Amino acid sequence: MESLSQLALAGGLAWASGIRLYATVLIVGLLGRYGCLHLPDQLLVLQHSWVLIAAGVMAVGEFLADKLPGFDSIWDALHTFIRIPAGAFLAWGAMGDATPAAQMAAALVGGIITSGTHLAKSGGRAAINTSPEPFTNWTASAGEDGLVLGGLFLAIQHPAVFLMALAVFLAVVIWLLPKLFRFLGRLFGWLAGNGKAPAPSLPLPRG
Repeated sequence: MESLSQLALAGGLAWASGIRLYATVLIVGLLGRYGCLHLPDQLLVLQHSWVLIAAGVMAVGEFLADKLPGFDSIWDALHTFIRIPAGAFLAWGAMGDATPAAQMAAALVGGIITSGTHLAKSGGRAAINTSPEPFTNWTASAGEDGLVLGGLFLAIQHPAVFLMALAVFLAVVIWLLPKLFRFLGRLFGWLAGNGKAPAPSLPLPRG
C-alpha cells in the first residue's frame, strides 16, 4: 500500500506541475509542514519557509497571469523550461527510499507526464485565445485551478482512484495532442502571413 501511495504522489505531483507548478509546491509544502502529509526526505525542502514564500508569491503571479488572454500563452511558453524538469524532480523525490533505479524511472516517467499535461494545457489555451472574448479563458483557468486541487486530493487520499484517473487522462492527452499540434501549426501559419484565424477543430460525430 505504501508503494501505491508513493506512485500516486509521484504521478500526482508530476501531473499537477504541468498545470499549476507553484500552487502544487505550495500546497504540498504546507501539507507537509503542518503534519497533514508525510513527505519523503527528498521533498522536505518543500516545507522550508523560503520555499513556501517563493512558491506563494509565484502561485499568485501564475494565478493572475493565467487569467489574461494572450499573456497566459506567453507564460506557458516560458514555463516549458521550468515545469517539466520541476515535475521530474518532484516525481523523483516522491519515491522516497525506493532504489535509485526506481527513482530514476520515476523522474523519467514524471517528466513525460508533466510534458503531456503542460502541452495539453498550453495548446488548449492557445486554441481558446483565438476567441476575442475573455470569458472562455477565465472559465478554463478556473477549471484548471479546481482540477489541480481535486487531483492532488485524490493522489493523497485515494491513490488507486487517482492512478486509474491518471491513466485515462493520459490516454485522452495522447489522442488529443496530434490535433492540437495540427491546429497550432495552422495558427502559426496564420500569424506568419495574412488570413483568418483558424478555428479549433474537433472531430464531429457522424450520423
